[in-house]
This record gives sequence, structure tokens and C-alpha cells, in this order.
Amino acid sequence: MTGGRLWLLLAGMGAITYALRLSMIVLLGRMEVPPRMLRGLRFVPAAVFSALVAPALVRPAGSVWLSPANPYLLAGLLAGAVAWRTRSMVLTIVLGWAAFWLVR
Repeated sequence: MTGGRLWLLLAGMGAITYALRLSMIVLLGRMEVPPRMLRGLRFVPAAVFSALVAPALVRPAGSVWLSPANPYLLAGLLAGAVAWRTRSMVLTIVLGWAAFWLVR
């Protein structure tokens, strides 16, 4: 793929992404969103974050590693428990990194 075609592809993908996001903003700005849908939308950030983090914890080298010797998984589980119990982002990050450093 040549440089010009690559930039054209990137610009096209950016324009489509922008149009999709803008359409939802405009559409939701003009209509009443049902309360049930609003309750469901509260879980979208957690679901997206989980989808980004989970593969990094169980597949750090590209293949699935579900052993107790996986430092990524152990530190991630500890960080998840700390976040759940304390709801402190700073404490979660500090203890997660400390656990990863100690286990590794």
C-alpha cells in the first residue's frame, strides 16, 4: 500500500468515526432517552475497560496464560479487589503496580 492510499484510508476511517459519533450526539440531543436505556448506558465504560484490560492480563505474550505464575493476572486480580473494596483509584494503581513488581 502506498503512502497516499494509506493516508486516504486513515482519513476515511476518521471521517466515518466522526460521523457516527456526531450522529449519536445529534440524535440523542433531540429525543428523550428512556430511563431503562440510561441505566444500561452506565455500564458501558466498565465493559469497554474490561474488554481492553482482560486480554492484557490473560494473554500478555500472545497466548493464553491462566497459571498462578502469571504476574499480570495476579496483580490485576489484586488491583480489581482493591478497587472493588476501596473505590480508590490511586490506591488501586499503587497496590496493583506494587503487586506486579513483587510477583515479577
